[in-house]
Amino acid sequence: MTESLSTIFYNGKIFTSTVDQPYADTMSIKDGVIQWIGKEEDLQSEGERIDLKGQRVLPGFIDAHVHPLYLAKFYKQICILPPIIHSIDELIEHIEKVENEQGVGQWIEGWGFDEGKLEEKRSPTRYDLDKASTTSPIIMTRTCAHVIAVNSLALKLAGIDKNTTDPEGGKIDRDAAGEPTGVLRENAKNLIVDMMPPERIEDNVSALMELSPILLAHGITGMTEMMARTGPVDYFEMYTEASKNGMKQRTAMYYLWDDLKERNILTTANTDRQLPVCIGGVKMFADGSVSGQTALVSEPFVGKEKNSGIQMTTEEELLAGAKVAEESHTQLVIHAMGDRAIDLIVNTFHSRKGWLKEGPSIRIEHAAMPSEQALSKAAECGIAFVPQPIFLYAEIESYLKNLGEERTKHTYPIQKMLDAGIPVAFSSDAPATAWSDPVNPFVGIQSAVTRIAYNGQDTGQTERVDVETAIRLYTKGAQEVTLIPKTGQLAPGYYADFIVLDQDILTINAETIGQVQVKQTYMSGQLVYEKEK
Repeated sequence: MTESLSTIFYNGKIFTSTVDQPYADTMSIKDGVIQWIGKEEDLQSEGERIDLKGQRVLPGFIDAHVHPLYLAKFYKQICILPPIIHSIDELIEHIEKVENEQGVGQWIEGWGFDEGKLEEKRSPTRYDLDKASTTSPIIMTRTCAHVIAVNSLALKLAGIDKNTTDPEGGKIDRDAAGEPTGVLRENAKNLIVDMMPPERIEDNVSALMELSPILLAHGITGMTEMMARTGPVDYFEMYTEASKNGMKQRTAMYYLWDDLKERNILTTANTDRQLPVCIGGVKMFADGSVSGQTALVSEPFVGKEKNSGIQMTTEEELLAGAKVAEESHTQLVIHAMGDRAIDLIVNTFHSRKGWLKEGPSIRIEHAAMPSEQALSKAAECGIAFVPQPIFLYAEIESYLKNLGEERTKHTYPIQKMLDAGIPVAFSSDAPATAWSDPVNPFVGIQSAVTRIAYNGQDTGQTERVDVETAIRLYTKGAQEVTLIPKTGQLAPGYYADFIVLDQDILTINAETIGQVQVKQTYMSGQLVYEKEK
């Protein structure tokens, strides 16, 4: 058997994301793994040579909090965002067009509405959506994915009327007469979602395979699935099948606690992190979203003195979820945006020792509004935070409306998190943000570096981070939080997952970072994406 030869990538501006050797110009790769990296003059091995032509090279991005299946479906649904849709009237026109194309009676789905970006400055309601159709059920999902708007037919199919009570952890919006408006928040949305036609595994596998090159074009070589389900289609089976048939991304999955309570599927086989697709842990919700006014906050939302959000879990539930995560040697990840929700988590686990030695046992997803005591306690017990810099950039209208300017500037305090010693990973939460290209890491990096929203609004200059730090949080930091092995850095022993950029992200104007594009993406040293010239 002939021994494989090394491949030498040289003449590059390589940012490695490592601490000891952040820069290099040459790397030697063999069997998909980096053997050596440094200056070309120090290279001692030989092999096939590939010229990087002086271009900037980074490790492949790891999106530590994303919803790939939702994202794949998002590309097939009505996009309720500029520059496609600016008003509810335009949305109605698009729905009518879809119904004409697919026929009467089938579900019509849309994604991404944000009151701040609609001319009417409000959510669509059943009364709006009924203008588009009363013969096809309609479901429009808000950008945060915590709120939906449906038409009267969808409400009827779900059996929701004036007498339907709010489910625990959810809210059905009602008009002055007590009738449902068609807007359902948090767990109330499940009354609709759970009665929609069941997913077919083959359709979802195809959708994930179609999504994979889109992610590669953004430089994303590692990802998570943050809403994995045990049924009606088991997501581990689905993602494994997609991986076998062409989905390239290394993937860690997090299963919803409500599903695992009913059927715990975690085993030593499916939680093996060496697999290309593995189960990373248990997912819980402590509250809702800032933009949807359902985050659990100590200070009410602006103009809503009686609204301080929705609490979606308890200390007892958190401990029960942690017990399952510990027994399976996986992570407990908890969605929490408001300060009260974050406090609930850190106070519950502050005096309890983590069970994983290789990384954080507990992750707080989003962590939008941590209190000073939460920052301190989280650091002391090793709880990781996974914020999304793109939120402030893309959803600024909703944040200003709901929190006001000063509170907005103190949300997602990345620099404070780092100064406190908290493990931090960047992510997109795509498609759950008000941006037509929600998974783009470069938009998130620009937001973190400038703390300026897309419309020029200052989002808090004291929380800026430098470009190198932002890249590390999307690579090395993301690996240390997701625990996807041998990724996130360009160093000996790591997979040769890297990207070649069309601009030097480390030298260009920070306000143009969002325009950077990926020219090439490599995984295990093999070219898996190349931008068309």
